[in-house]
Amino acid sequence: MADPVVKSICRDLEDLLTQVGSEVYCSDWTLIEQTRIDRFAEATGDFQWIHVNPERAAQESPFGGTIAHGFLSLSLLGKHYEEFLPQWLPFCDIGINYGLNRVRFIQPVRSGSRVRSRFVLGEVSEAGGGVQMLFNVTVELQGQSKPALVAESVIRRQFRNRKGGPM
Repeated sequence: MADPVVKSICRDLEDLLTQVGSEVYCSDWTLIEQTRIDRFAEATGDFQWIHVNPERAAQESPFGGTIAHGFLSLSLLGKHYEEFLPQWLPFCDIGINYGLNRVRFIQPVRSGSRVRSRFVLGEVSEAGGGVQMLFNVTVELQGQSKPALVAESVIRRQFRNRKGGPM
């Protein structure tokens, strides 16, 4: 993958506040191949046949083959955040996932599909020695008009050089 293209770099909290309402990042396409789905099943213990049995899924599933776990698609947000947040917010350091709101799995991600995430900054506030941000996230399916999922994702990033204390 090429280095991520960040649309702007925020020098401080004031800069960050000007980005509310803007799309701040769109990831590259990520291939969701069967081996990734199988590894996710191993990690989570979710071996439902619609995910891990291509032969049965091709014959019996309404999707015509295996599909990724919804939470696999959701888990890619962490990867996509780390592609842009360190560069976009150089005044911040570590980050945590703080929560999710309004997660909806709109359509299944079939094995062999490609997905990407779009991040629109919805809200910003100071919190616990750092910044809390709400992103409106859309995970798109290549070649499809409807997304795989939509969610509000709340994350926190700690200001650089801050020691101790909860975020």
